[in-house]
Parts: sequence; structure tokens; C-alpha cells
Amino acid sequence: MGTAIGVAGALGAAALASGALTVLVARAVIVPPSRRTEDVRILRVDLDRGLIVLSATPDSLLPGTYSFWFDQDAGEARLGEIVARDERTVTRRVLSVEFGDLDAASSGRFNGWVYLTPDDLGVAYEDVAIATPLGDAPAWLVPADPARASKRWMIGVHGRAVKRSEVLRAVPVFRDAGYDSLIVSYRNDGEAPRSADYRYALGDREWIDVEEAMRYALDHGAEELVLMGWSMGGATVLQALTRSLYREHVIGVVLESPVVDWIATLDFQVTLRRLPAVVRYLVLAMFRSRWGGILTGLAEPLDLDRMDFVRRARELHTPILLLHSDDDGFVPSTASRALAVARPDIVTFVPFEVARHTKLWNYDPERWEGAIRDWLAALDAPRGTHSNLA
Repeated sequence: MGTAIGVAGALGAAALASGALTVLVARAVIVPPSRRTEDVRILRVDLDRGLIVLSATPDSLLPGTYSFWFDQDAGEARLGEIVARDERTVTRRVLSVEFGDLDAASSGRFNGWVYLTPDDLGVAYEDVAIATPLGDAPAWLVPADPARASKRWMIGVHGRAVKRSEVLRAVPVFRDAGYDSLIVSYRNDGEAPRSADYRYALGDREWIDVEEAMRYALDHGAEELVLMGWSMGGATVLQALTRSLYREHVIGVVLESPVVDWIATLDFQVTLRRLPAVVRYLVLAMFRSRWGGILTGLAEPLDLDRMDFVRRARELHTPILLLHSDDDGFVPSTASRALAVARPDIVTFVPFEVARHTKLWNYDPERWEGAIRDWLAALDAPRGTHSNLA
């Protein structure tokens, strides 16, 4: 009897532990973070020589140009080429310190934003407000090169836990191609109004704010739209493409490191963190059910099946440019590749390696911009020119 009670107690404790872990994982996905993890140690700074020595991590070892945030985002520097490296450290060029005291910082994090505002691009722009159901959401409107201006607009949608600055890297190539660029914010991103539950809906509700941006563009002279989404912004764009009243005006979609299927992404994260398989099942159940909202804080269940565009591939009819790194490290490229295989007639897939999540431009800006430039040119070509490049 005592053994049976002990076994039952152990099983009960394990169930409670799994349940608690599940809630933590679920909330980590949908609750906007109040602090960002600084996972790179600063070992030495020599601003006179323009050098910084950092601990070796997958991000700090990436070739290219990056933003480096430190002191819990109270400071930001721009780091360039790798000068030296060994098993434990990497030395990089410090291109500039935009604000903050880098000398006094002990850790930081890498970010793909090299441009913080359109001022950094050196082009004219306007601060505008998009009227959403929750209130006005700020956006940047960057007009096209006057010599190439058209009636086409790009609407740029950033990813989870970041802000619209993420999208500015795309503005120059669209501007040169004759597109006005509308760089938007959306609910719960720290700039746009909060929803009542203050939870990410993984694209299942954020698309409503993107739809209002689409309406704004059409009301201000746009006739054709290209939607561009990064990471969770890719999931949001796909929802807008298939659910918006204005979807007929969308002539193309660009997806950078996108979430094409949330279940595949959550599976990847569970495996990466070596979590019990039951956690994956319970997290999905929480997101899909009304009872799960008691624990997660979600006001409404999430329709994860509606966000699986591998399964829904036949419902897509718009040309798509899909850029993804096989070394993404956060959102696996498997679903992107599967979508490209399922719809080679409309999907142009450009694979990267090494670049990691949403850092493709930073790693190889010439290839990244060239892929978008060629794809935009193909929008004017006869149908059938879009093909799978994987």
C-alpha cells in the first residue's frame, strides 16, 4: 500500500510539474516581454581602436553588420566585421555608439535592426496614424523615389517582441522599385494600443490592424499592395492575405523568416529546449480552448489550424517570395520549404544558410536585396515566371 501511495504521489507531482511548465511555456509565447535576455557578455571595449570583444555565441559569430543593444536597451551600438575569433571570444568592429555607455556595459544582445528610424535612411518620410479598432497605431510612410513612383505600396509588418524598426531594411529596395512603404505597428507591440488581454494572438487578431493599414493605403492613392512580413509578421500577413476585405488588391507577398505553420514552430521550440512531449500537446490545447484562457490570459482561443499554410497551400493564389535561413535557430525553415514544394507555381523560395532568424539582410544584403528586386520585376512579367528556387 505504501509503495502504491508513493507511486501515485510521484505521478501526481510529475503531473503538477508538467502542468506548471506548460503554463510557463504557453505564456512565454504569447505574453509581450517586459525585459529582453542579454545573452552576449562584453569582455573588453576599446572605442579608441573601434573594437569590442564579446563572448562567442551563435549571434556574435555571425558575419555582417548588426545592432547591439546593452544595458537593458538603454544603449545601442552598431557592430561590423569580425576581426578575430577563437573558441570562446569574438572581436568585432564598433561602427558607432548611437546612445548609452558601452564602456560601462557588461552584456547585451544582437539585433538585425541597423536603422532605428527612417532618418537613418536619409530619405523623406511622414509620421502617420492608422485607425484600428483599438485606437490609432503609429506608422511611417516613406514615399517612393519620385523618378519611379507608381500606385503600388509595400506594407511592412514586423515580428513578435520587436518594433517596426525591424522592417526599415526593406525600404530602400522597395523605394527604388517605385513603391511607397508603409511601416506599421500593431496591437501589443509597445507602440500601438494594447488589446484588453495584452496577449499576442500569433497573427490570428493582429491581421485586423494590418487590414486597417491596407485600407489606409488604398484611401491615400494605392491601387496595388505588396505585403511583407517578418517572423510572426509573416503569419499575420498570411492571415490578412486570406481574410481581409481588401485582399484582392494584394499583388504579392514577401515573407522573411516567417512562421508559416505555428505548430511546426512550437514543435521545434519544444525539441530545442528538450521539454517533455506532453508539454507540446498541452500548450496547443491551451491555445485552442476557452479553458486555456484562464491560465494563459488569452481572451479568445487561437485557431492554429487556420494558421497552417502548408495544409492550406491550395488556398493561396498570390505570388510569394519566401526568404528563410536553414540555420534560423528560432523558426525552422521546414514549413517554408514545404510550402514552396506544395506551391511551386506561386512561391519563389530563396534559401540562406548561417544567417539565423530575421538576420538575412545583415548577413548578405546584396543577395537579399537582389532577390527582392528581381521578384518585384517579375511581378510585371507574364504569369508563370515565379518559380521555386530551392
